[in-house]
Amino acid sequence: MNKLKKRWGIDSNWQIFIIIIVFAITGSVSAKLAGPLCNFLGIYQTTSHWAVYWGVRILLIFPIYQVLLVSFGWIFGQFTFFWAFQKKMLSRLGLSKLFQQ
Repeated sequence: MNKLKKRWGIDSNWQIFIIIIVFAITGSVSAKLAGPLCNFLGIYQTTSHWAVYWGVRILLIFPIYQVLLVSFGWIFGQFTFFWAFQKKMLSRLGLSKLFQQ
């Protein structure tokens, strides 16, 4: 746990617990929301080719996850951690221009 606390720059085990909970909730909710959003777009699992359905669904999960991660982080009082995490992750994907002022 100490390695994780040092790597993430946090102080307590309670913070680690909250952060892991936020990651779990965010992943579950974003995957759950992608299904109805696919249906809204007219892409159904039963009528679409499996590669199209799952490709679109995975592409939808990514932006949903990004928004929810910061939102749930804020709700659980860890906005600063998740905002820094978000910027670091997106910069590694080459999207750092989104955060330049």
